[in-house]
Amino acid sequence: MIDVREITELHAHTVALWHREEVSNPCIGFLQAVCLQHTFNYLLWHEEDVARSPNVGDERIAAVKRAIDGYNQKRNDGIEALDAFLLNELATRKIVPQAGARQNTETPGSTIDRLSILSLRRYHMQEQADRADASAEHRAKANDRLKILAEQHHDLSTSLSELLDDIFAGRKRLKVYFQFKMYNDPTMNPYLYKKG
Repeated sequence: MIDVREITELHAHTVALWHREEVSNPCIGFLQAVCLQHTFNYLLWHEEDVARSPNVGDERIAAVKRAIDGYNQKRNDGIEALDAFLLNELATRKIVPQAGARQNTETPGSTIDRLSILSLRRYHMQEQADRADASAEHRAKANDRLKILAEQHHDLSTSLSELLDDIFAGRKRLKVYFQFKMYNDPTMNPYLYKKG
């Protein structure tokens, strides 16, 4: 069975680690897919920080925008890969949905993506709460937000655990929902294919 605590611990550990060392993926199996998907959220987060800086020139912004598009594509591909991995695991275990099994609006892969982003938000909010150069009011605001983020993390983690339990018991159905992102595809993006 998939252990949600392992997923969230991986997210928190790697966010802290990658701020000190190069991005790496030492995991195997499902956690390797989780870590890979999380990598693109990490890289995306930091490119978006650069994109919002008023002190960055147009040439750098153009490069950042292209990087953001690429990471976002890989992030979405990673979500689909997580759900595909779970479908394969269900097939391997010969688990089929019960008659009348319902389907959630969000897949486990999408929820894991949200938890990944939440781990980044919590890490960076903690940085704000710990800033020695910030006002007491700023740090208090960050600490208040950390409490809310912790509650959201708990709720989302619990919901994912329940969803996975239901899927692996056959009480819920799982499908991979393909994003079919068009902007990076030169045959689908009108601006690209019309330029010929």
